[in-house]
Amino acid sequence: MINFMRRRSSLPVQERRLSRSRFVATALLLALVVCLAQPVAARSGLFNPQTFTLENGLQVVVVTDRRVPVVSHMLWYKVGAADEPEGHSGIAHLLEHLMFKGTPDVPQGEFSRIVSSNGGQENAFTSYDYTAFFQNIACDRLELVMRMEADRMRNLVLTPKQVAPEKQVVLEERSQRVDNDPGAILAEEAQAVQFLNHPYRRPIIGWQKEIAALSTEAVLDFYRRWYVPENAILVVTGDIDAAELRPLAERTYGRIGGAAVPSRLQLIEPDQRADRRVSLTDARVLQPMWSRSLRAPSYVWGETKHAYALQVLADILGGGATSRLYRSLVVDQALAVSAGAWYDPSRRGPSELSIQASPRPGVELGKLEKAIEAAVAELARSGPTEDEVARSKQRMLADAVYARDTYSTAAHIIGEALATGQTLADVEAWPARIAAVSRDEVTAAARLVLDGPSVTSLLIADPDAASAQAAQAPSPPAAGTTAGGIR
Repeated sequence: MINFMRRRSSLPVQERRLSRSRFVATALLLALVVCLAQPVAARSGLFNPQTFTLENGLQVVVVTDRRVPVVSHMLWYKVGAADEPEGHSGIAHLLEHLMFKGTPDVPQGEFSRIVSSNGGQENAFTSYDYTAFFQNIACDRLELVMRMEADRMRNLVLTPKQVAPEKQVVLEERSQRVDNDPGAILAEEAQAVQFLNHPYRRPIIGWQKEIAALSTEAVLDFYRRWYVPENAILVVTGDIDAAELRPLAERTYGRIGGAAVPSRLQLIEPDQRADRRVSLTDARVLQPMWSRSLRAPSYVWGETKHAYALQVLADILGGGATSRLYRSLVVDQALAVSAGAWYDPSRRGPSELSIQASPRPGVELGKLEKAIEAAVAELARSGPTEDEVARSKQRMLADAVYARDTYSTAAHIIGEALATGQTLADVEAWPARIAAVSRDEVTAAARLVLDGPSVTSLLIADPDAASAQAAQAPSPPAAGTTAGGIR
């Protein structure tokens, strides 16, 4: 699930716990795949994709949507922050930036200019398990962007003079999006202790000192190793079919020679045997927050049979204003101003089920924590009701009822699924698998995850600093005056 689209130099890296926006985007894409299960049953599949593979190993997937004469062209590389060598955190994200520095045929700045001048939009994003580049453009301009994307797959030119300023851009991005945000700092610290051995413990954007130390040679080596046809997936959706796309793909991507792909690292995450707590007190905190993350299986890691039930569980627990946590904490007990839960199964490694709540003014985080733990324990002990399971699945469908009107939706869902170890058959079977989730399966998933070791994070306002700031603030104007003087 993914999307977490961002401009290369301005928006934050896709980190699950970096901000609530990551959750919203993930939840939307989860819902997108489930969308309209009942109407889908009348068709032959969810997206009815067509697929073929070029001689150089590039997998191509096509989803035809003839409603408007546009296409979404997305190239996914099966490499991300989790594939970075030790000591080189942030290199995948930095390379994403540097992919726009140009080739001999398309000099620096020309890629974006050409796409824009042809009425298109383009973007790129990095995650733990993949890096993706896309353009949305008119059908008759598709071969143009395919040719440019294929060109920079193997012909990128980088010099130290290009890499050095782009590292500063990334460091400034990190400063603005992480170091100046107490919530992001806390999330990064919590992520570092959530995983004992897996590279998910590192931030996608990278650690500051390691970003600063990345060399041009290291970036080019990473590029040459991973940016090859056999390690990529091309997904094109919109007003085109496989018969029309294949000759375009062969004329552009097909001209690239094949190359061996390194094996992706498969680290074993040891069993976790202790709860951990991380807290941050900061004068910049305006709204305290409590959160808890519990390790969970994904589609392809751990006890994978629980992945579908866990999605239903997360919705029941904290998926909206009718969820258990929201009704208990916000409505009934009036302890919180917000409460939610989310889970992302689309990871090559271990995933997490996360819970988050913000207290009402005057409510101690300790009191809020006890109330959350009571609600979670009750759900793990007794399980959901049949009505909750049915309503949750229906809600997941209803939330995405209009999502199919976005022609690029399939490209995101399919690309992420294939990049993280799923198949097209898995994507097409989603509605049936969600529809088959039972109350007993949700209960089993709840007991597997909710009773396990966790990482609890506390974001705390600094009362002394707040009082000092208030004391230093200028006095309000006296009655009968304005800030500019006497009336």
